[in-house]
Amino acid sequence: MSMSKEPGPIGIFDSGYGGLTILHGIRQLLPEYDYIYLGDNARAPYGSRSFEVVYQFTRQAVLKLFSLGCQLVILGCNTASAKALRTIQQRDLPMLDPDRRVLGVIRPTAEVIGGLTTSRHIGLLATEGTVRSDSYRLEIQKLYPDIKVTGVACPLWVPIIENNEADSPGADYFVKKRMDHLMRIDPEIDTIILGCTHYPILMPKILKYVQPGVRIVPQSEYVAESLQHYLERHQEMEQRITKNGSCRYYTTENPDKFKETAQIFLHENINVKHIDLE
Repeated sequence: MSMSKEPGPIGIFDSGYGGLTILHGIRQLLPEYDYIYLGDNARAPYGSRSFEVVYQFTRQAVLKLFSLGCQLVILGCNTASAKALRTIQQRDLPMLDPDRRVLGVIRPTAEVIGGLTTSRHIGLLATEGTVRSDSYRLEIQKLYPDIKVTGVACPLWVPIIENNEADSPGADYFVKKRMDHLMRIDPEIDTIILGCTHYPILMPKILKYVQPGVRIVPQSEYVAESLQHYLERHQEMEQRITKNGSCRYYTTENPDKFKETAQIFLHENINVKHIDLE
């Protein structure tokens, strides 16, 4: 597969809509670059799928973004970052194009966490796939071996958000239940990572039920800052990104449905095209 060296946009991939919170954070900090957002909504959610399937789907999405001209792709999806990133970086990129880069959302969060916790007890709220993969604990303990990480899966949070029920009393019940459960397992937790890019949409409810003195860490600002530092350090990559301040959106699902649900995350009207990955 021949790869163009021409400068192109930054690709941001997610299995669904959650990556839009990552895109929004990045565009607020780095508005000058061009972006392509790709949502594999037809096959979402990835959270409960096997490692092999998530890897195959993520690889297809990365290849598609490469074919659209992206030199740098961010997996704006915790499940893909947990289950596919390392294999793509180590096995696929050297063969496909050693100059292109694929980055995830877990490491940037792991890097800042040491400076945010005093008790050294961290909570993680995420999808089943992300919790089971143990990726957060592994990444955090590489950098901060003294930190204890406790993960709780919140399988109903994404459907609540995508069905526009984030403001409903039902959301209160499920948010409170999971947060109480996490704090019961480890009452010493002083910092909670929202390890799914959808979850910031539930932030008003999360802040309502969080115990006093416990900090909530959404990822988008840290991922954006991490990308900014990455581009400052890697000028050769920075030169390979086009800068017209544009953003294009693609979905493997119905574009009208994507457009409607995307407004929950972006609060703006967007144009979306359908795309196939297989």
